[in-house]
Amino acid sequence: MLLEELPYWLALWRISGIGPSHFRLITDRYHSMIAFFSLSDAELASLGLNTRQRNQIRGFQRGSERALLEGVTQDLDWLEQSAQHHILTWASDDYPPLLREIQGSPPILFVRGDAGLLSLPQIAIVGSRHSSRQGQKIAQDFASCFSSNGFITTSGLALGIDASAHAGALLGGGKTIAVLAHGLDDIYPNRNRSLGKEIIEQGALVSEFPIGVSPRAEFFPRRNRIISGLSLGVLVVEAAIKSGSLITAHEAVDQGREVFAIPGSINDPLAKGCHALIRNGARLVETAQQVVDELMPLLGFMQQQAMPHAEENLLHDQYDSQSPEGLLLAALEYDPTPVDQLVGLTGLCVADISSALVMLEIDGVVQQQQGGYSRV
Repeated sequence: MLLEELPYWLALWRISGIGPSHFRLITDRYHSMIAFFSLSDAELASLGLNTRQRNQIRGFQRGSERALLEGVTQDLDWLEQSAQHHILTWASDDYPPLLREIQGSPPILFVRGDAGLLSLPQIAIVGSRHSSRQGQKIAQDFASCFSSNGFITTSGLALGIDASAHAGALLGGGKTIAVLAHGLDDIYPNRNRSLGKEIIEQGALVSEFPIGVSPRAEFFPRRNRIISGLSLGVLVVEAAIKSGSLITAHEAVDQGREVFAIPGSINDPLAKGCHALIRNGARLVETAQQVVDELMPLLGFMQQQAMPHAEENLLHDQYDSQSPEGLLLAALEYDPTPVDQLVGLTGLCVADISSALVMLEIDGVVQQQQGGYSRV
């Protein structure tokens, strides 16, 4: 997408009543957003836009729609404030491929941190804000295990299970992504502000909401669909029968994602939601490795998304010889090599090896076999 197109994308996304479906209709029909904003009133009406929306579009083009102009300026100023600030659109090459495929995917994503992480393999962990100490420990331990296996942990930065999952991923030496229900000029809730800042440095904050937008109750289900849409699967740790975690799980089912749930006592209200999910087809899990083993075969889909037209055998030469991927390719042979042996051969830690192996597997240059990994 040309840089001059971005203000028009931001302007359209700020117009009330323009959701992902309407936005998709417009971008499918008009490859240039500048050309769309130049349409006549009658042409805009033919797209189902009401009088107020048409006036905003035409006013933005003429420079007379002050509120819209100020909002877009706010977005662009935020983008320029830091190299850690990013704005991705459907037209961006680095828009996350898994999220792009879901119905109602957001046309614009605001990112603070490493935007490249959004396209890497993720497992979502969600659960109750009013979680037990045991539930928090489970979320932390599972996220740490996911990190050691090369998966990014994605959640919503809420109190309770979400915060424990993010913290566990970071403690495990991995990366984590937090999806928020407000503009990224702030971090909510306040009690997780320091954790959010840590995530910016070792992961990413993500939101579909423009800068300056405050959190509202109706925004959280929209956030939940992004959490599941970015991920290969969703793990529910603790959840009551009526909770946002179950909304995320149901979104995951609709999106074709795997859903996992941890069982608990039949007398525990926080286990009721997990038990309901299990009765309806979610996979009962007791260890993090069970989740990892279920999701590893799905990495082939991400490989196809990441390089649909590339010749896989040309990828061997793409890696710097001193990068983790390059060191692993130099150490690997066509017979399986165990991970503990790769530690000795490369000098890398297990977490770095696991992360690099996942990327190499996505690129189609290594494969997991009984006994370890080998080159393809």
